[in-house]
Amino acid sequence: MKKCWSLIIFLVPLLFLVSCTTQDTNQNLGKVFQGGTQGLLASFEPIGPTEDTIYTVYDTESFPLEVKLQNKGEEKVLAGKATVTLIGPSPTDFENIPAWTINNKNEIDKITEFNPLGGEEVVSFTPTNDAKYKAKVIGYQDLNWNVEYAYNYKTHVIINDVCFKGDITDTKVCNIKEVKSFAVSGAPITVTSVEEDSAGQGLVQLKITLRNAGGGDATLPGTEFERYDQIAFVIDEPTKWECKSGGKENQGRMLEDNTAVIFCKLKQPLQKKDLYTKTISFTVEYVYKQLIQEKLRVKESVK
Repeated sequence: MKKCWSLIIFLVPLLFLVSCTTQDTNQNLGKVFQGGTQGLLASFEPIGPTEDTIYTVYDTESFPLEVKLQNKGEEKVLAGKATVTLIGPSPTDFENIPAWTINNKNEIDKITEFNPLGGEEVVSFTPTNDAKYKAKVIGYQDLNWNVEYAYNYKTHVIINDVCFKGDITDTKVCNIKEVKSFAVSGAPITVTSVEEDSAGQGLVQLKITLRNAGGGDATLPGTEFERYDQIAFVIDEPTKWECKSGGKENQGRMLEDNTAVIFCKLKQPLQKKDLYTKTISFTVEYVYKQLIQEKLRVKESVK
């Protein structure tokens, strides 16, 4: 019985030590980025009173059309870099909607430790007067409003302890062939894994796997949206690295499973004496597009 109690007394402090160590590690990683898979989120502001959970107005009444943009990721959205477009009903059926495509006027701040809710801005399609439905209504008419919004965004990645070793047979300091720990910023395009490997004598290679986790579409800045998502990327010290995806340098496209694999390889081999670790930063850049919907019921007024 004494031996059993001695074993328990020994194990309890050990378990407590392991628990504390794990918690401290997670806290340290959390200080780099808040994380998450959201970027800029859009939602309709109230259009009018609700009946059976549907916004409802009479055909004699006017109504506002406003969209709230909330930044839930870790990249600022600069002024004018979010484009919001109304899609759905015919523009000729309404008055007091001067433009069906508008942009944010102000910078929308990212989430941080001190600003966990992120920045927001309400953009209005009825900046002067509320909108009004002009078409004839018999009984009631349901209008399905769609808002498509696109914004410039970036995903930031910090890869820890990348091993630079000219002699891969040397077992000291670090390992080249292993999965690397990393921190990734909150964004709809995220990183799921980073692996380091040898790409030849003295050459180091990083395999970075991306995933489109936001449910929207992505394209290269300055280009049209296509069937497949497209992204651009850059590694720090780009003169020392060559980064490719699907044979293209510094850009690539997502596969049908919403993933992409990027290979970054040193351009020049290391010297045999080289042996050190380094933190590497990597950035993915894109324009991201999503769609939201809301219904408005216009009822025939009683005359």
